[in-house]
Amino acid sequence: MTWKPEVDEIKQRRALALGQGGPDAVAKQHSQNRLTIRERVDQLLDSGSFEELGPVAGTPVYNEAGELVSYDPANFILGFGKVNGRRVIVGGEDFTMRGGSPSPAGLRKSVYAEDLAVQYKVPLIRLHEGSGGSVGGTGGKGPNLPGPVNAPSRFRSVAKAMATVPVATAAMGAVAGLPAGRLVASHFSVMSKSTAQIITAGPAVVERAMGEKKTKDELGGWKVHTKNGTVDNGADDERACIEEIKRFLSYMPDNINQLAPVIDCDDPVDRCEESLLEVVPRDRRVAFEMRKVIKAVFDEGSFFEMGKGYGRSQITGLARLNGQTVGVWGNDCKFLAGSMTADGAHKARRFMELCETFSFPIITLVDEPGFMIGSQAEQEATIRHGTSAVLTAAMTTVPWAAVMVRRSFGVAQAAHYGPEAYVLAWPSAESGPLPVEGGVAVAFRREIEAAPDPDAKRRELEEMLAAKQSPFPRAEALAVHDLIDPRETRPELCKWLVRVQPLLPELLGPTAFAIRP
Repeated sequence: MTWKPEVDEIKQRRALALGQGGPDAVAKQHSQNRLTIRERVDQLLDSGSFEELGPVAGTPVYNEAGELVSYDPANFILGFGKVNGRRVIVGGEDFTMRGGSPSPAGLRKSVYAEDLAVQYKVPLIRLHEGSGGSVGGTGGKGPNLPGPVNAPSRFRSVAKAMATVPVATAAMGAVAGLPAGRLVASHFSVMSKSTAQIITAGPAVVERAMGEKKTKDELGGWKVHTKNGTVDNGADDERACIEEIKRFLSYMPDNINQLAPVIDCDDPVDRCEESLLEVVPRDRRVAFEMRKVIKAVFDEGSFFEMGKGYGRSQITGLARLNGQTVGVWGNDCKFLAGSMTADGAHKARRFMELCETFSFPIITLVDEPGFMIGSQAEQEATIRHGTSAVLTAAMTTVPWAAVMVRRSFGVAQAAHYGPEAYVLAWPSAESGPLPVEGGVAVAFRREIEAAPDPDAKRRELEEMLAAKQSPFPRAEALAVHDLIDPRETRPELCKWLVRVQPLLPELLGPTAFAIRP
């Protein structure tokens, strides 16, 4: 007598589980240009590396003879795998079953994902398409009993994962409720422009509760969420989302107790880019392209921008300098002159927290005219969000290097210089409590109004005060570490990075911020 009947049933359950929601459900998924969760996992992971957990979790159905006739697998796929040779945890809803609304086993596997990432200290990747709880409960239309009063919060592990390992998420289709909450609880998020929507509640619920008749795209398509900061990036389709996640992870360590990987670099550390000598116009009122500066300074092709459509006056992302990961933050003077808006401040704060969590040195390219002004800025509580960014910078412990490219004014400028920052200035740099134009208008209003030619008098005063904001007096007073030829920016930053490298191991481990505004 053997255990062969039971072993055969295990094989049968595994086979049935691979069928997901059945041929018709899979065909419908494909007809809408969406991959199934298993296909997404295959697309993400190195070939043959997936080690599924709970492959036979689900609900069996037996006939009167006690024979297994069908099987409803858990509608969440979870397991270990490798991305470019590095071990990760990957999970995601199976939309071909119940539209991704969690079954009992599916919910357990979903909640288990963060616990695994924290336990094994490896990156967590979530590929989302599904809704949250159903009015009928996880078990269907039967009773939906809440957990006991002493049940641990499922969100504690979500927070702990973000404090321990890199978390990257993607919205592949419609994502609502609990999956939407998990989607944004990440260090990097991306959504498919062609197939995804992110919504707190669907159109039917919104119309019933709010009287608004909107489509899923109108409620939560990529044009909404890449501009409001719900997700970091938008990508053309599911495969492009996966490639963005792979690229993000290439900059990251496995966890907070490791430094980011350093890759071989054939971009010379002493490269001096000639274009930097003239990238900043001599006319202070003319905008320039900060992304050209970033491209010229960091390792060729290494800048990975995050949140381009949100808080657009601030440019944030990861890059490499001589093969080492660094955080890069610059101002985009082509949008609101680069001034810090409420959205820009929030974006900058998240960026600094990412760098502090994973011990990335921060390099800022400063062209900051100050906090955004005007009635809309006041309504958006810009000063509160901006001060939060300033205090976040003040509480970081990672090394900072700041390059004063052009303007550095007001309270907002303080957010661009961390504690004990290494500060370099270009000849085009100007700094002070206020930009010349605004300061002259306030301080010399009566003198300007009394002049025979007010416009000429204003220009005269602006030119006189602009000379006092030159970087040369700052360099003479050791208010900057050096005044440099812009072409020397990459070599100088590479030398700085070598100096701070021995400091990084001491920064590994948990990080914490005190309360901020």
